Amino acid sequence: MPFEGTTAIVTGAASGIGLAITEALSARGTSVAMLDLGKDALDEHVERLRGEGRTVAGYVCDVTDRPAVESTVERVRSELGVPLILVNNAGKPLFRPFLRISLEQWQEVLDVNLTGTFHLCQVVLPGMVEARWGRIVNISSSSTHGGQPYLSGYVAAKSAVVGLTKSLALEHGPDGITVNTIPPGFIDTPMLRADADRGRLGPGGIEEAVARTPVRRIGEPEDVANACVFLCQDESSYITGQVIGVNGGRNT
Repeated sequence: MPFEGTTAIVTGAASGIGLAITEALSARGTSVAMLDLGKDALDEHVERLRGEGRTVAGYVCDVTDRPAVESTVERVRSELGVPLILVNNAGKPLFRPFLRISLEQWQEVLDVNLTGTFHLCQVVLPGMVEARWGRIVNISSSSTHGGQPYLSGYVAAKSAVVGLTKSLALEHGPDGITVNTIPPGFIDTPMLRADADRGRLGPGGIEEAVARTPVRRIGEPEDVANACVFLCQDESSYITGQVIGVNGGRNT
């Protein structure tokens, strides 16, 4: 089962880690529904991947909007099939001193990173339960290991995603569904490059961070995608409720 003829949903799929996961799954015969807010980027990558013979479709969807999530998943079911793989990758950072975070900003970062994951899981899980097979991979953050200054809202939301992952794994293990989380660490994404440009990585920037990474290189989105594919395979059915760090040894 999982790849040939199986449908996957990947959120935040139009760039970075989400795009790499889409490419890795679709390369193995999975039909991938790409959910993102960026229509132009979605259209570009859908056209490219279809040109390579992949089965993909793009859906503009705000993961914080429950009716939109429900209608989008229904479209995926009718157009690609019942999604039995779900990768919750959509995320939003908030770099701000804790005492300057407004209630609205706090709620927004929780809505995207945590409640969006809740929405997708709750809407997609019934189809997995009926099929008696499913794979959920939640992309969290390595910052949950030790915290991060100026990212308290983001760290709080992603830490909650880890807890949600463990609870869902226990609840739905008897249904043939595994639920795991990957907290990426120092991956070369547009978000990381933007932080580097703003000086948020410290005076040494990316070079200093690489020097402190045991494997001595920056991570690539494909590193996370490879771990995600591993967790979705039928051979990984005994792995659930786990935190699978992809961080080059920065967190152990």
